[in-house]
Amino acid sequence: MKSDKIKNIAVLTSGGDAPGMNAAIRAVVRSCAFYEINCIGVFRGLQGLIEGDFKVLGPRDVKYIVSKGGTILKSARSKEFVTAEGRAKAYENLKKHQIDGLIIIGGDGSFTGGLVFSKEYDIPVIGIPGTIDNDIVGTSHTIGFDTALNTAIDAIDKIRDTATSHKRLFFVEVMGRDAGHIALNTGIGAGAEEILIPEENIGLPKLLEKLKRSKASGKSSCIVVVSEGGKIGKNVFELSEYVEENLPEYDVRVSVLGHMQRGGSPSCFDRVLASRLGVKAVELLMLGKTQLMVGLINDQVDTTPLEKAIKGETSIDEELIRISDILSI
Repeated sequence: MKSDKIKNIAVLTSGGDAPGMNAAIRAVVRSCAFYEINCIGVFRGLQGLIEGDFKVLGPRDVKYIVSKGGTILKSARSKEFVTAEGRAKAYENLKKHQIDGLIIIGGDGSFTGGLVFSKEYDIPVIGIPGTIDNDIVGTSHTIGFDTALNTAIDAIDKIRDTATSHKRLFFVEVMGRDAGHIALNTGIGAGAEEILIPEENIGLPKLLEKLKRSKASGKSSCIVVVSEGGKIGKNVFELSEYVEENLPEYDVRVSVLGHMQRGGSPSCFDRVLASRLGVKAVELLMLGKTQLMVGLINDQVDTTPLEKAIKGETSIDEELIRISDILSI
């Protein structure tokens, strides 16, 4: 499958970090080595393109990183890349290093920048979805999502122990500013009594009604999983205060899991997914493909146009919402 046209491929990670990004970097680097292509790592994302922060990477440079969270290439937001002048600097650096294709591991913001850059300078670009929020069209799972779920469930299991011991109601906030995939899945997996997500605003009166019903059914403790983008109340602390004022029989506590969900060793699923997508990204560039995102569709690695991945909106799984309602009885 060796291509005479592709001699140098650059890879970068951009936006928020996600467990499994290192596994994807490793897959790209070693695939390049397998196909006798030079791989250049770009440090600090799109900003690194502008500053020329490059390093040639070989198979031994990525040893032992498959199990590490974060990204060895670092990540950074780049306001400069939004400007035509910034992208012109990036293009000059790519020309200087004779780079024939670019692989971007990140989310929709990173893909947007990569797509504009590709169209502007005819640089082949392939995207690999790396974000714990799982909010990108064209893949059932983004790299890092599965690990974030396991991290959140492990934390909620521990919180459940203290909630049960003290007969408390805990509001547990998980990440997901615009999408409730983490909250919905971890809520079901951890047996939460209620799950609050941005896609479904049940309203404060209905929440109170459900909590009263839980109490009346004999539940002495309660876990409510809240997506950080939930639309009930301004934030989880105001929400807890409201419930405490209206349901004084509950001893209410708040736990915000925060950025711990982005860290830690990636799950086996995320390591395998990242490996599959990394290999495919390199092979697509070798075939002359561009402006595509690789993803997992029906458990098969497939492609989606970057433009569709960026502009599309993921939908919440209505079946999971139905299941959570049934199981919260």
